[in-house]
Amino acid sequence: MHAWSAAIALALALGTAVRAAVLPAAPAPIVVGYYTTWYKNQTAGVDLSKYTHVNIAFASPTTQSGLELLDDISMSDAVSEIHAANAKAIISVGGWTNSGNFSDIVKSDATRATFVKNIAAFLDQYGLDGVDIDWEYPGNPGDTCNVVDKANDTPNLLKLLRELRAALDGAGKCGGARKLITMAVALAPFRVNGEPSKDVSEFARVADYIHLMAYDVNGLWSETTGPNAPLFFEDGKGAASSLAAGIDAWTAAGWPAHKITAGVPFYGRALTATANMLLEPNNQYQNHTAVLPQGDVEDLPATDVCAGTTGVSGQWMYKYLRSEGVLKGPTEAAAPWVRTWDDTTKTPWLFNPQTNTFITYDDAQSIKAKVDYAASKGLAGIMVWALYNDYQNELLDVLHTWGAPTSS
Repeated sequence: MHAWSAAIALALALGTAVRAAVLPAAPAPIVVGYYTTWYKNQTAGVDLSKYTHVNIAFASPTTQSGLELLDDISMSDAVSEIHAANAKAIISVGGWTNSGNFSDIVKSDATRATFVKNIAAFLDQYGLDGVDIDWEYPGNPGDTCNVVDKANDTPNLLKLLRELRAALDGAGKCGGARKLITMAVALAPFRVNGEPSKDVSEFARVADYIHLMAYDVNGLWSETTGPNAPLFFEDGKGAASSLAAGIDAWTAAGWPAHKITAGVPFYGRALTATANMLLEPNNQYQNHTAVLPQGDVEDLPATDVCAGTTGVSGQWMYKYLRSEGVLKGPTEAAAPWVRTWDDTTKTPWLFNPQTNTFITYDDAQSIKAKVDYAASKGLAGIMVWALYNDYQNELLDVLHTWGAPTSS
């Protein structure tokens, strides 16, 4: 009887081993990092080999449907550096302050055709692997200078993508491997007449990936303090938006999960609370003033030409949270700062009771939660804004735990 049971057990074990041997391995995630040209000198210490795709940001669409690099950078050198690290080099077109001309460019056949021709030529000239369309936002105002056509921006974007796909795939166009088309997108699908699209499947037929910008959810514009980049939102508190909600919205509208990356920020945002938030340590949603405190050492006053304002941003790069005496370890605050973990949104927050300064940010613990969630949902991988913000790879290394269990 025992021998028979042992034989069955052995057979079952062998069967399990055989099945495990033939099951395909889960695909390795893509890791997309944004390489901003105005911080190109800070990229020297970044291990680009830990990224699969590097998006060079930004080229600005011009009124003549061309592309203009706004910073003094050698594209050839940047592409060579990225390729030497075995990553794909992508040009990102647009961004928050450079999206003002998209609507006018895509509204006519002639200007779209010129834009497509110029993008294809740009890719060919520099040996780039693709283009990332970072229009903020089709059918919805972003920066106050932007032209917006609420009814037609989104349909015209689809026309642009189809024509761009045809040009990049066409015979003799941009020789070599197939060129990628990606997009950085809001957490709600492209809007038409103010409402998120219910079906974006046609966009997904021609684009390779969308990168969900799952950050800047709460900030100075919000009624209360709250998480910059929540994995989940808390009902009735802060903005009803999050990474998880964004994934649900896009997949419900027909975008395949395996063509989505989860955007994570390697930065945080500071606000000045009106009272000591540590008196309610389980509540990161409290009143704040209208004046932003200065962020890290690089947060100097800047002018927003469109808004007509000058001031600091309140942003903290993660590397400066670690090096300027705010954090003394990956998840440990330095006095007088106090770190608190919000288990609903899966985000940390910091508070200085001497100055009433609140900082919402991401760390290794919160990013691990996002990586695990993205993997569980079958996403393509992770996108990072921005790759030079890390500290000794503390955050980047977490991205490479895709599919690995969380340690207890």
